Amino acid sequence: MQVAPSILSADFGILNDEIKAICEGGCDLVHVDVMDGHFVPNLTIGPVVVNAVAKIATKPLDIHLMVENNTFFVDLFAPLKPKYISFHIEEEKHPHRLIQKIRDYGIKPAIVLNPHSRPEDIEYLLEDLDMVLLMSVNPGFGGQKFIESVVPKAKKLKELINKHNPTCLIEVDGGVNDKNIGELKVAEVDVVVAGSYVYGADDYGQAIKSLQI
Repeated sequence: MQVAPSILSADFGILNDEIKAICEGGCDLVHVDVMDGHFVPNLTIGPVVVNAVAKIATKPLDIHLMVENNTFFVDLFAPLKPKYISFHIEEEKHPHRLIQKIRDYGIKPAIVLNPHSRPEDIEYLLEDLDMVLLMSVNPGFGGQKFIESVVPKAKKLKELINKHNPTCLIEVDGGVNDKNIGELKVAEVDVVVAGSYVYGADDYGQAIKSLQI
């Protein structure tokens, strides 16, 4: 299991130290939540801050766009060369075009499904993706309770991935901790995003390792 701590839960007053701590603690990716205050009711960070994160991080960036006008934001963040850029299918009218745009930047494209969206809704796109991110909370804020229905949803998605694109990864974001990581592992999830669980721990490295099962 790969672990991508979300910097949304970090202390931004000492952000350099927080980024260094999760990288030294053994994380696999650094998850960056970009929110525009329109698609979700929260506003987070732009490319200036993420550029600073990229300079400090020794692990690849995993940028999750929770925005309207995805194309505009892809062009803003792609120059920072993250490993992944993910966008919400609920907000995108031309997903094939955007997937290709992300790939043309040399970045791995990923699609996000909100809790109410079905894996079947993106079956026709799976062969073009490197990852699908399943939200296990409603997007917008950290520290929410894990929505259990994401587990059977991940299992269904895995069936579709095995059929269309076995190399595509499954990522789960929201409320992940040491209590539910086992069932996510059984569901064959590949990557988990953990914000408050990691940044709320006394030892970030120990928290990360408890999820890398």
